[in-house]
Amino acid sequence: MRIAIDAMGGDLAPRAVVEGALEAVKGCACEVILVGDKEIIKDEIEKLGGARGLPIFIKDAPEMIGMNEHPVNALRKKRNSSIRKAVEQVKKGKARAVVSAGNTGAVMVAAKILFGTLEGVSRPGIAVTLPGRRGPFLLIDAGANIGSRPENLLEFAIMGHLYAKHLMAKENPRIGLLSIGEEEIKGDGLIRTSFQLLRRATQLNFVGNVEAKEIFNNFADVVVCDGLVGNLTLKVGEAAASLMAYYLKQEFSKDLRGKLAYLFFRKAIQRIKARTDYKEYGGAPLLGVNGICIICHGSSNAYAIRNAVKVACEFAEKRLNKKIENNLEAVKESLGLGKGFWSSIREWKDWKEAFRLRGERAGEGENEEFESGPAEEGKREEEYD
Repeated sequence: MRIAIDAMGGDLAPRAVVEGALEAVKGCACEVILVGDKEIIKDEIEKLGGARGLPIFIKDAPEMIGMNEHPVNALRKKRNSSIRKAVEQVKKGKARAVVSAGNTGAVMVAAKILFGTLEGVSRPGIAVTLPGRRGPFLLIDAGANIGSRPENLLEFAIMGHLYAKHLMAKENPRIGLLSIGEEEIKGDGLIRTSFQLLRRATQLNFVGNVEAKEIFNNFADVVVCDGLVGNLTLKVGEAAASLMAYYLKQEFSKDLRGKLAYLFFRKAIQRIKARTDYKEYGGAPLLGVNGICIICHGSSNAYAIRNAVKVACEFAEKRLNKKIENNLEAVKESLGLGKGFWSSIREWKDWKEAFRLRGERAGEGENEEFESGPAEEGKREEEYD
């Protein structure tokens, strides 16, 4: 299996990316294409001891997209960028998956444009694995979309269910909807309507709303939300973990007793750090695109890159995209929300009324209505960092 890696993407690139790629091919049965400036990559490989006998290939891409560049503009101007060329390797069938720690927006835009979306998926979502009290759980969407609609959250739930089942070994994943309260009446129109939609999807193990304070208690195996909310949740969690690490360091280095205490607790602290470190999970898949795209944290080190390659290989081996296509439309059809329904809705008033009628046909006796309509035709639906 061959994986394309954006060698120039990330705060620690190219050294950390190249080192991670070398570790990946030594530890698993895969081949790697390092995409970026050919001379720089060769130089880094030599500094790391060379790659003689290892299945490492290089694809020259002399341009690089910076972290602060506008994704769409950068991809248009830099057609030989490492991000674009890495995604193209998958598009052309030369690699099974792409891994990048570069500009997240640019990676998402490139993947969506070049791969397209899977049949039945209106918007892809970033699925991030986070630590919980009783093991890891999945958060989706973690930043690919702003202004999601209820059917988008339904799609996220289905894709998250399949990912948790096949790649996280959750037999019957519990699906939770991130909200400001446990009661079904809590939240805005998006959350309340999504609640009713998810409740009707009997193929999913929907456990209701989950508050932000409960997500790390493993109330749900998959937590579903809009990308804006998900990204804020993710970054607040990272900041809180960093703050606690800072406080511990202060206390242990304050005086001699603290330093002695650290000697006794060092191994326990290291175990805690490992359980909460994003590097352990490698990268986050962009679920819903017609290809495999793993997005890594911008500050990923070699260990994180190696783990991201492992995630990409597992994703491909489980043929998750095919499972998503097979299950997505089936769930929608059972709710009366299949292709024919959505394609027939053009105006907000018709869309709203059609869903109300579908709700009555489902036998629930409820008249839930959307409180936020679809984006205007031609208007960009996704916004990126």
